[in-house]
Amino acid sequence: MASQPARIVSAWRPAVPGVVEVFHARFTEYAYPMHVHDAWTLLIVDTGAVRYDLDRHEHGTPHDTVSLLPPHVPHNGSPVTPEGFRKRVLYLDRTYLGDELIGSAVDRPDLRDPLLRKRVGQVHGALLRPGEELEAESRLLFVGERLRGHLRGDSDKPRPADPVLARRLRELLDERVVEGVGLQEAAGLVGAHPAHLVRAFSAAYGIAPHQYLTSLRVGRARRLLLEGRSPGEVAAEAGFYDQSHLTRHFRKLVGVPPGRYRAGGPTGRGVG
Repeated sequence: MASQPARIVSAWRPAVPGVVEVFHARFTEYAYPMHVHDAWTLLIVDTGAVRYDLDRHEHGTPHDTVSLLPPHVPHNGSPVTPEGFRKRVLYLDRTYLGDELIGSAVDRPDLRDPLLRKRVGQVHGALLRPGEELEAESRLLFVGERLRGHLRGDSDKPRPADPVLARRLRELLDERVVEGVGLQEAAGLVGAHPAHLVRAFSAAYGIAPHQYLTSLRVGRARRLLLEGRSPGEVAAEAGFYDQSHLTRHFRKLVGVPPGRYRAGGPTGRGVG
């Protein structure tokens, strides 16, 4: 008996500035007709491959490329093999890429850049985890920079250190451990471009802003747990999305889950 064509999709709009939609899909026999989007389409294919026409030229998306389709330019898409393809897509507004780059994207939509592909995958990974919006926003800033570099033909250039700016962001994060702060808001408060802000902070302290904030939250959670609070109570009071969000980061940074940490003490049970 022949197998049925697969059409498995998930789509959502995350609380990350500039991201219009996240779309994950697995298709076998489905072919997209010619259509347009009003947003930039940033596409990676995890299994299989897709062939598509863009501006009357044929292109393809093998698994080691990143494809960037510009807004308002017609394109289609279909699987290359009967097994179909599995893809992950980010639809981005003009925050990361402006209309002046459309022509370059039409000329060269498929980018062979292993680092860029890795970083796009990391953005998707963060977007799948509730509470990691700051990480997703940070990673997406560098994806946007690298995409602009490809489209403009710029080479990677070293940026000067800015320890004063880094300190100002650190102070802001220290003040907002529980409520947090988005990079766009932080950049407005300190008067800097978001990407420059993240780069300055990482260069100064050897850790990304989202990692620094998570470390502060885990430290706060440890103190609350040792006061006898339950992990469920601690999650919200330490700034985590929920208890599973707390547990994931607590285990990563402390080595044990919050419940086991709370149960430890000087009686020999320990947390190690």
